Amino acid sequence: MISLDLLKKEQSAIIDQFETEKLPLKLIEMGCLPGNEITLLHRAPFKDPIYLKIDQSHLAIRLETAKNIFVRLKT
Repeated sequence: MISLDLLKKEQSAIIDQFETEKLPLKLIEMGCLPGNEITLLHRAPFKDPIYLKIDQSHLAIRLETAKNIFVRLKT
């Protein structure tokens, strides 16, 4: 299990768990839930923020937030 900020570009993983009190409610509403697939699509020039695809949603989040989301790499 690794934190989301460690994913490489175009790498996919399954959300395993997250720090509930540190995650904005909007991310949960957009599908950032345990068991959902997440793919890192792009990193900004200075690596922050990162652009993700969660199920059918596309969103950008800060690295500080990504460090609180833990994923399992897809095999």
